[in-house]
Amino acid sequence: MPLKMDSIRSSQITKAIQHISESVFVGLCRKVGTSQLVAMRRDAVDISEMVINQQKTSDEISRMVSGSHREGLRLTGSDIDIMFWKHDRRVIWDLSQSQYYNTHRQTLILCDCSDSPPGFTLLYLLSPSVNRKIQIVCVRMNNGYYVSSSKHRHIVLSELSLPYNPTPHKYRQTLLSESFPFNITPHGPCANGTYGSLEFDLALCYVSDFWPPSASPWIDRCHSWPQSHVVDDIVKNGCHFVAIGHKLGNHEDHEWRISFSLAEQKLVYVMNHCQFLTYALLKLFLTEIINNGVGEDDKLLCSYHMKTAAFWGIQQNAIPQWCPQNLLACFWVCFKLILKWVYEGVCPNFFIPGNNMFLSKIHGVKQQQLFRRLSELYEKGLAFLLRSPSIRSCILDVLYNPRNSICTDDHTLISEYEFDRDLFEETLPHYTIQGQLDIQSCIIRLHTIEQMIGSPLLTQYQVIMLQNMTASVLHSTAFVLHMETYTSDNKLSYRADKMSCHMLKLAAKSGCITEMLYIAMYYYKTLRYKEALSIIEITKVKLAQPYVMYAYNVYREIYTEAVGGQSWSTKMRQALAMDIILCNRIHYISELIPEQQSSLQRQMSVLFIPPFVLLYMLEILCYRHVDTMRAQTSLDELQTLVHYDQGRLIPLYLRDISWQILGICQQVTGNLQAALYSYQQSLRQSPNNKIQTATEMRIQSLSMDSLN
Repeated sequence: MPLKMDSIRSSQITKAIQHISESVFVGLCRKVGTSQLVAMRRDAVDISEMVINQQKTSDEISRMVSGSHREGLRLTGSDIDIMFWKHDRRVIWDLSQSQYYNTHRQTLILCDCSDSPPGFTLLYLLSPSVNRKIQIVCVRMNNGYYVSSSKHRHIVLSELSLPYNPTPHKYRQTLLSESFPFNITPHGPCANGTYGSLEFDLALCYVSDFWPPSASPWIDRCHSWPQSHVVDDIVKNGCHFVAIGHKLGNHEDHEWRISFSLAEQKLVYVMNHCQFLTYALLKLFLTEIINNGVGEDDKLLCSYHMKTAAFWGIQQNAIPQWCPQNLLACFWVCFKLILKWVYEGVCPNFFIPGNNMFLSKIHGVKQQQLFRRLSELYEKGLAFLLRSPSIRSCILDVLYNPRNSICTDDHTLISEYEFDRDLFEETLPHYTIQGQLDIQSCIIRLHTIEQMIGSPLLTQYQVIMLQNMTASVLHSTAFVLHMETYTSDNKLSYRADKMSCHMLKLAAKSGCITEMLYIAMYYYKTLRYKEALSIIEITKVKLAQPYVMYAYNVYREIYTEAVGGQSWSTKMRQALAMDIILCNRIHYISELIPEQQSSLQRQMSVLFIPPFVLLYMLEILCYRHVDTMRAQTSLDELQTLVHYDQGRLIPLYLRDISWQILGICQQVTGNLQAALYSYQQSLRQSPNNKIQTATEMRIQSLSMDSLN
């Protein structure tokens, strides 16, 4: 009888844990994303990277976004890692592999792992006379030239930190497509920077088209996961090398770490959603429990350790089924694995187990202290997850309402509005023309996108993203064309103007509502004030609709009633407003050139403006030539908006440019005292657009005028 009772209790406990697991699964879907949302995020990054890389020629730079952002995670602290490499440099593992390359065009580098710890290597330059640029980062060792990781880091950091140059270095030019300011600091093998709350790492690396021999045993280990076709794809794509040596190696300053970032990305992509959420739960466990309140020097475990535990946990097949009911059991398997590693002081790299990732950091007293902390959590059981703010509510909901049924279906977890909001945030990136600005480069970009739009392999999310990219490239090209031809003969200028107008109208048909404002800017620039005002009036009516989503402020019920069930393309054209993005190397209207130049000098490639602020600015500037009374009315409306908006039409991160534009409009209409106040207010805002130099210049100009 007691045995039967114990069996019943055990069954009840199992069912309760499965019920809580389902609740945590649902909570993580809402916090991290459903499988559909995660797939959409990955598609967005994939297609953006594909477009940018296809525009490169064989001797230029390719780039790859990696890390949490690429994997589809959007947790607090999820960073963006960008690896980039030159096409004309290739690493080989054996001299026989040199037959696959044209040594006159490509510099070959040979791996020398003979005196390095597992997972690290020296890079031997095979033909030092071919590439002088590589020579400067080499050191002489063993009667040969080796590429030094420390010298490489120093050169890359100095190039990325260069002051403004109208023709930027290729590395910076490639990275500018991300629209980030470059406040660069050294960080491991990378350059680290921040933009607001977003953190990103940049690493110039080397690439090998071949799989490392030391990782060959991994291929034979993949019996159940991943599948053989995934293994083949991973091996076929080789690996990378990042500029960091092993702290306990013989050549720390010159060694390179073998990076499996591309392989890891492919592994995360083939996880089922429960496996992916287990990985996300491990990251939350790290940030909200293990590292919560711990100083930076005492954070011994990192996100990469969590990812490694997830990989090993899945491959070892300790859980027969990775599903919502088993989510907590899956997490527990990975947690016990981490506990074992800390006890032994060995965290085996997933691809090269001989590379102990704890070796230089988790040992001695610190190892003992960490093990003690983890052991205390282990003794508490899964109840320690109540310490995580992100998970606590999910567990308590079930404990307080044990009989509530839980639905884990994707389509019931988030509303149509919530999905659309995330879709537009992810698939409509700030894509602008970068690098060389001429008609030829614009045509190449348009041709690249045109070819991709016709691909039958595109997902529905990628189609939306390409549609927005098309609009962005079209309106940028229209202004570039005008810049190149406005001083030409009348016939050529007339034809160019016709083409620019046509491209701007096509962009408005492809993109969101605020694409119309690029037409208005062009008309103002070309002195067609009445035509510009006509476009502004149409745009104002469209933006006034209560279902229009801007900065994700909208009445959900009205949005769903107005455009619910319609295609995403229709929703984008009728119900979406976005920030106006001005490429700082294109002159749109003369009144904003000082702001663009200031922003560009501070390493910002684009200027962001709230659409409502630009609309009023254009209306004021046009009415000055048509109806001065109406110009004053528009100025009053802009002033009311900037002074009293509570973040609905002017996001907090765009307050600097909004006060600046108000000051410009006040200055051109003769209200110099009000303009001075607005410029001073602009300086007090968060300097996200980096326009302080322009603001100070305008204040100085006003002071000079008042003296005169």
